[in-house]
Amino acid sequence: MKAIILAGGKGTRLKPYTYVLPKPLAPVGERPILAILIEQLKRVGVTDFVFCVNHMAELIMAYFGHGEKFGVRIEYSMEDRPMGTIAPLKLLKDLPDNFLTMNGDILTDIDFMDIYNYHLKSGALATVGTFKRTVDIDFGVMEIKDNMVTGFTEKPRHDYCVSMGVYVFNKKVLDYVPGDRPFGFDDLMLKLLQEKQRIDVYPFKGYWLDIGRPEDFEKANQDMAEGIFQVD
Repeated sequence: MKAIILAGGKGTRLKPYTYVLPKPLAPVGERPILAILIEQLKRVGVTDFVFCVNHMAELIMAYFGHGEKFGVRIEYSMEDRPMGTIAPLKLLKDLPDNFLTMNGDILTDIDFMDIYNYHLKSGALATVGTFKRTVDIDFGVMEIKDNMVTGFTEKPRHDYCVSMGVYVFNKKVLDYVPGDRPFGFDDLMLKLLQEKQRIDVYPFKGYWLDIGRPEDFEKANQDMAEGIFQVD
């Protein structure tokens, strides 16, 4: 089992925290979020990691080394420029036919082995972990036609199925990824849809937060302190 950790972003949404630390080193409880993620993956049998790094890479490499203190093996793929979420995968060699890929800033109790096996059984080119997220609109929303109000909703709530930042890819997905320019997850989804390639989702109803958002970072630490989310 090999996991690719995307850890090269600048974490601009999490400023001012990320002025001094790369986002994967942001602490949740007493440990960096990425250290928690490694321990979770190790428990389900993942022992080989590749960290795709760029911004403040030296701090990430200094903290994790080659994985000795975690009992795993860690390699690094250094981006010489920001390449987006997916393009860094194009730099990797000797990938297995199917591999886990995830952002290095998520806190979740998803069963990584289950989503991996789900992907293998589906035969899809890509499987995306998804989570239902409720978004509150803090304004009165008007429906308008020909400058006349036809409807009104006060502070509506909408449910969306969002990507968790946890994926399983077949390596054939790299055939659709350019290696000479930035290419993000959004670009990949649109490209695969355009090419009529199969994308499956793995709906997840457990615990998930993307700590790249300040409010979610604060909630992650609060949930850890209150025992709502626990790590062995």
